Amino acid sequence: MEEFWQYKDLIFLKGGALNIKICIGSLVLATLFGFLGAWAKLSKSRIATSAAEGYTTIVRGIPDLVLLLIIYYSGQVLLNDLGEAIGAWDKIDISPLMAGIGTIAFIMGAYYTETFRGAYLSIHRGQIEAAIAVGMSNSLILRRIIWPNIVRYGIPSFTNNWLVQIKMTALVSLIGLQDVVHNASAIGRKMHQPFIFLFAAMLFFLFLTTISQIALRALERKYTTSKQPT
Repeated sequence: MEEFWQYKDLIFLKGGALNIKICIGSLVLATLFGFLGAWAKLSKSRIATSAAEGYTTIVRGIPDLVLLLIIYYSGQVLLNDLGEAIGAWDKIDISPLMAGIGTIAFIMGAYYTETFRGAYLSIHRGQIEAAIAVGMSNSLILRRIIWPNIVRYGIPSFTNNWLVQIKMTALVSLIGLQDVVHNASAIGRKMHQPFIFLFAAMLFFLFLTTISQIALRALERKYTTSKQPT
């Protein structure tokens, strides 16, 4: 255990901070992809609907690890080849951190697309029709009716996706990022005690997922309670 305490900062502070940074960054982008995808699927445009369907079908049909490796190793090459072909930009170097955040966001965006689409379809049409009838503006309808209901109906699915997304950040160790898993595995091999250090990495992710579940359940209770009849 003395060896573990010697390296705890490298594992939890440095590696853990990287995982949290990837979690937050990929969440912001994935949420954006999810809203855009849901909007496209709900739109009347065949092109937008087909593009969104293709996006979610590809992502949900290919293993996350395969997508991560394809996007990381091939995405930058394709981007630079495209820029050279059309003369729009010079060579672009994508850091492993940005590649990890972007790849996880791209993957999880497909799942958030279905979460937001399902939540919107769960809203009772009568609520929106009533709001229109009393003269509510579109922005007010969005703020007072659509958004609270999307949160209410979408939180259970969002929670599942978010927990998966937290665990998915462990995959970035495969593209050279020194996250919790990478550092714990490397130090464990060096000290010939892989179980202790990987067990510590497991506890780190368990801590993040537990805190997330507590926070999201509290948010779910808040929105569910606010919709109960008085």
